Amino acid sequence: MAGKRILVVDDSATVREQVSRALSGAGFEIVEAHDGRAGADLIASDGTLALVIADVNMPVMNGIEMLEEVRRSPGTATLPVLMLTTEGQPALMRRAKSAGAAGWIVKPFQVPQLIAAVQRLAR
Repeated sequence: MAGKRILVVDDSATVREQVSRALSGAGFEIVEAHDGRAGADLIASDGTLALVIADVNMPVMNGIEMLEEVRRSPGTATLPVLMLTTEGQPALMRRAKSAGAAGWIVKPFQVPQLIAAVQRLAR
């Protein structure tokens, strides 16, 4: 599991830093994007990602739109995407699940819970 590359997509630099610190400490390599568009572009160009962790509410392209775009491409259609967000609305959760989200964690997150989910989902 160690050394697997994880993309963290969140418009909050603080959240990206918290997630990066937690996962780096667990042996993962972290790359970051500041919105869904940048995340989708990085996903399309980086074939080494084991997992994507994405916020829902972001400027330019939200996390669910990013997930939907990722699923349309044969090269990234099966890449696991974990939603990490302050949103807990059932309708958003259903939309993300329909789009192929591998899981949903509500912020503020517990580090052990996040690490366990990443270890389970990273391919």
